[in-house]
Amino acid sequence: MLTADLLRRLPKAELHVHLDGSLRPGTMVALADAAGVTLPTRDLDALRRYMLVHDATNLEDYLRRFDVTIALLQTPEAIERVAYEMVEDAVRDNLRLLEVRYCPALSTRGGLPLDEVIAAEWRGLARGERDFGVRTGIINCSLRHYDPAVSLEIAEHSVANRRHGVVGFDLAGGEHGRPPGLHHAAFDAAMAGGLGITVHAGEAAGPASVADALQSCHANRIGHGTRLAEDPVLQDYVRDRRILIETNLSSNVQTRAVARIADHPVRGYYDAGLNVTLCTDSWLMSGTSLSQEYWLAHTELGFTREEIDRMILNAFASSFLPWPDREALLADVRAELEVIR
Repeated sequence: MLTADLLRRLPKAELHVHLDGSLRPGTMVALADAAGVTLPTRDLDALRRYMLVHDATNLEDYLRRFDVTIALLQTPEAIERVAYEMVEDAVRDNLRLLEVRYCPALSTRGGLPLDEVIAAEWRGLARGERDFGVRTGIINCSLRHYDPAVSLEIAEHSVANRRHGVVGFDLAGGEHGRPPGLHHAAFDAAMAGGLGITVHAGEAAGPASVADALQSCHANRIGHGTRLAEDPVLQDYVRDRRILIETNLSSNVQTRAVARIADHPVRGYYDAGLNVTLCTDSWLMSGTSLSQEYWLAHTELGFTREEIDRMILNAFASSFLPWPDREALLADVRAELEVIR
């Protein structure tokens, strides 16, 4: 019988979680003190409640909460600390692989160069790898409202920093009216540089956004993809090419992409044979963990233990690590899943 505790004990991979959405409230207070930033409250429980988005009417509303955390990520020390603590928190949820995404340009307000932002994040993740045994990787994002030239610059720095753990490139931010193909030059550079490509698409905009991510941006994975089902032909294309859908149940309710978890299309995607996994989007703003997302999939959408195991394995198989590393992780995780009953 599935329980929340059993799901927590399963080895898991997190492929879609944002650095600036996963700070600890205690760390926020410490960083605010160091930077002279005023927070909405210094009470940790009240701050946690404030950062949990329950009142958004759309994606843009949800994203406004990130203004609070981004202000705290303007020094290498702050970035490194948050990255390290994410690995420490990941191991508590029995994550074996953690791909962290962030737009490094958001930390350049005080003049910090892009390369130093990336290096600071990697120092934190690499130290976390050594201390906790969780494999990590960086997915650098650009944002849809940026000039495409800025996206290209971020992509070029991402390629140059593969030695600092950068494994992928992404486009995030307000989706409606901002097709990802406008940033095609950045994705051309990312693909030419050997990076994995994932694109936020099909959340606040329809399946045309997913099609553009695939056709113009060379996407290997799709973040959210909540509205993909509106185009059955495109859905079959995604299924047949094993393009991973990074599903975020809780945040899709928060952004009003779906009315409730029981209505989420991931159940239909799985039944139709798509390559799907579960992710969290952000630990702080969504108030969740990966184990909790799998518990919601079980209790609200009827996913069985066997189906959850398959989604877990999908994540490891579709990560942006080198294939030999993925094969080794898959073998270990398959064996462990067989033992945990």
